[in-house]
Amino acid sequence: MKVSLVSTVKDAAEHVGPFLDSVRGQTRPPDEVVIVDGGSTDGTLEILRAEDGIVVLEEPGANISRGRNLAIARATYDVIACSDADCVLDPHWLEELLRPIEAGADVAMGVTEPIVDGFLQACVASLNLPDPSELDEARFMPSHRSVAFRRAAIEAAGGYPEWLDVGEDMYVDHRWRELGLDLRLARGAVARWRLRPDLPATFRQYSRYAWGDAVAGMHPERHAIRFAAYGALLYALGSRARWPKVLSVGAGLAYARAPLARALRRLRTPRERAAALVAVPALLAFVDAAKIAGYLAGLGAARRARPRGQPEAYS
Repeated sequence: MKVSLVSTVKDAAEHVGPFLDSVRGQTRPPDEVVIVDGGSTDGTLEILRAEDGIVVLEEPGANISRGRNLAIARATYDVIACSDADCVLDPHWLEELLRPIEAGADVAMGVTEPIVDGFLQACVASLNLPDPSELDEARFMPSHRSVAFRRAAIEAAGGYPEWLDVGEDMYVDHRWRELGLDLRLARGAVARWRLRPDLPATFRQYSRYAWGDAVAGMHPERHAIRFAAYGALLYALGSRARWPKVLSVGAGLAYARAPLARALRRLRTPRERAAALVAVPALLAFVDAAKIAGYLAGLGAARRARPRGQPEAYS
């Protein structure tokens, strides 16, 4: 089986070298690598051009969807592996990712693990990056920094949605599920991903994710529950009765249980674990505030951005 590895990049000079090193270090190397640069000005292109055996396409101004579609169109082979050029791939990533494809799957879903630099990133990673053992194959929606698929699968989905600047991978995942394609989990296919370095960047990141959900009509029930939950919390805090406050504390603890469990498993020192008991719930509220703000902004842009004929909602 021949496989093309495709990726997009823009202004990642600091990180593209480790990504390329991890590609070269694969136990099962890709048969070709196609990378689309969206208009880098920081030296990323020079690094890519100096690398032998890589097809580099330049498309200034392209979003991720446009870049991926261009890379797939240029790719030679009918099995496509996809990642981001600021990731670091485990040496067995492609070998493990191809196992489900070789067994007949349409899509192989790899996993993401965080590259953690300090306490803040460890706590943020606990919010939305579950351990591979937690994933349910029947419900998992993979990030396309760690995925492989047959060309026919992406063609059936209509390609990546170039009208959507963020959340394009979740949109394609929804299409694949809707079409009833064979999606199988490859728990051993690990792409390590760099988290945002500080709180403002983290807020912008999750706000943009929620903006993409609103524009594409994805996860409306999930966002409605978030609005209702925080509305109920505000009611409880303003109520003179005791029972709403007790209920809100219990609901908050249940909500934070899984992220707290991850953080306590991943953090090494008793001092860090104790701090996480406060930091993780606070970060959950912080990230939820970003999602609420982003979703509200996205609702205003949805009708203008969503093409005619695109479904109103993907739950």
